Amino acid sequence: MERRPLVAGNWKMYKTAGEGAILVQNLEERVSAYWAEVEVAVCPPFTALKSVSTVIELDRLEMSLGAQNVYWEDEGAFTGEVSPRMLVDLRCDYVIVGHSERREYFGETDETVNKKVKAIFAAGMVPIVCVGESLATREAEETETFVREQVRGALQGIDSDHAQRLVIAYEPLWAIGTGRTPTPEGANDVCRSIRATVGAMFGPPSAIALRVLYGGSVKPENARTFFAEPDIDGALVGGAALDAESFAEIVAAAL
Repeated sequence: MERRPLVAGNWKMYKTAGEGAILVQNLEERVSAYWAEVEVAVCPPFTALKSVSTVIELDRLEMSLGAQNVYWEDEGAFTGEVSPRMLVDLRCDYVIVGHSERREYFGETDETVNKKVKAIFAAGMVPIVCVGESLATREAEETETFVREQVRGALQGIDSDHAQRLVIAYEPLWAIGTGRTPTPEGANDVCRSIRATVGAMFGPPSAIALRVLYGGSVKPENARTFFAEPDIDGALVGGAALDAESFAEIVAAAL
């Protein structure tokens, strides 16, 4: 089975609603030629989701829309939270969960990631589950053990049909926003371990269908070397996703 590459841009806490709409329009000019072969997704902050969704719909763009977080209840007295139902209403396809910044700054745990994964699937969207190790874990040579446990914790209780639609992003914490990256071969080793873990949990078809992305200082200069690895199916891009030209170069590298 040939997996269609996915290149997703995580805008983090950047871009207003108007700026986000302009960025997507600029992206359209640069990536539309690649849509048949590479899935392109953008993940704006909550306040820009509506404007970006409107541009995608009105311009009939073959671009997927993702959110950066979600709460696991459909509604209720949860001040400041956003529900899966609300994201579906904005035509979101994906939701990022378990990003290291959410874990470090906002107390996200494997347990809460698991609740979000189940809620996202129940709403008809697809989670992009982020996993990755700290520098201390890497230096202790415990990366694969640590990442396997994160994967198991995030996916407890889902079924094999959902596992086949799943996206997992391997983002070593020490590489995010630092300019440092693992070797492509080293990143692929971890991605292969992630695939094997999903296969052990849900069976070979789920492992084969699973798309595993690499994230962490992905740039036009290094993207092609990561995409050449057999178990890396695309990228979750941070800073470079905020510039249309840079992001388009990364998308082109996934061909």
